[in-house]
Amino acid sequence: MASNELQPSELAALADGSLSGRRRSELEAEVAASPTLQALLAEQEQAAQLLRGAGISAPRALRDDLAARGARVTATGPRKRRIELPRLSWPQSLAGGGALAALIAVLVFVVSGTSAPSVASAAQLGQRAPTAPAPTAQADQPKLLDADVSGVPFPNWAGKFGWRPIGKRVDRVGGRNAVTVFYEKGGRHLAYTIVSGNHLKAPAGGSPAVREGTKLLAYGSLAGRPAVVWTRGGHTCILSGVGVPRDTMLKLAGWKGQGVVPF
Repeated sequence: MASNELQPSELAALADGSLSGRRRSELEAEVAASPTLQALLAEQEQAAQLLRGAGISAPRALRDDLAARGARVTATGPRKRRIELPRLSWPQSLAGGGALAALIAVLVFVVSGTSAPSVASAAQLGQRAPTAPAPTAQADQPKLLDADVSGVPFPNWAGKFGWRPIGKRVDRVGGRNAVTVFYEKGGRHLAYTIVSGNHLKAPAGGSPAVREGTKLLAYGSLAGRPAVVWTRGGHTCILSGVGVPRDTMLKLAGWKGQGVVPF
């Protein structure tokens, strides 16, 4: 399907994580090849984040109508956002009082730090498919990969731990760049995401740990699977995977390669 045949509701579903299967992979490839679609997806992701931050679960009919009519999120103050709904119709499915209350809540100002992505929404990126080849080791430093976020490089775990990079993807989440590198060892997989900008507030429920002097938070389930969250160079890092021992993830997250991997 060409980009000009894209259904707005599909882009909204991709943004909130409800699009799955083959169509999700196809659409992700389209977005990766189109700066215009990347910008539109970033707007949809910010709108979805605002809804989550406000504690609103919008009905499908409302989400489709917002997407089809070009809902936009605009800044109205230092910590305020407004969702603008041009020529919004009122479908029959919104007749219920709960849905109407949700729509009114969306139309008012949403105040708080919801313009930044949540750690959970960033963690979801690790469950998507790679869209680019795996980065290779840096020519002058084999402990680092030729991939970074704002100067914070990804580690190369192949030589020390046997985890080899197998792919990469670049996303926009909450208006920020997020790069994910995927690793594989013995049929198991890990996803390592670095989010640009100031570090994000970690969600509650994490178990604190320290590896090589770095403070880490381990989660039994974050966006649906085990994860470790920490900070490098002021940016939030998220390592997630299934079937990988907790201690292994903590060890990889805190590995500094004898000072080569910058923190």
